[in-house]
Amino acid sequence: MPDILGVFVAKYNYWLFIVLMMVGLYAMIAKNNLIKKLVGMNIFQTAIIFFFISIAYKKGGTLPIIENAHGHSAPAIHAAEYMNPLPHVLMLTAIVVSVATFGVALALAVKTYRRFQTLEEDEIRIRMRQK
Repeated sequence: MPDILGVFVAKYNYWLFIVLMMVGLYAMIAKNNLIKKLVGMNIFQTAIIFFFISIAYKKGGTLPIIENAHGHSAPAIHAAEYMNPLPHVLMLTAIVVSVATFGVALALAVKTYRRFQTLEEDEIRIRMRQK
């Protein structure tokens, strides 16, 4: 049986991602305020981005860039020794999408506040039924 504490310490980043995801999920489900729900969504998205960046890291890996160009021979490095840059690039795109989503959601929250004079979900539901 492996040492349980050693497993937790060796994979501490995964536990951090799980905690961040659960905080974000809790905020999205349990909170009534729309801004708190949006911040929870943003925390959840950030945890997912950190997770993908973490699993894309390769210990001892090198960047896939040819260092000795212009006719000089580069040292022989096998493809398995390179880090894959694709997950990092995709996460940059995810960050842009996350910021855009957050901005649009905040704009919708402002519109909602102007119409209903509140950001509490229960009060908005009551006021929608009254109209």
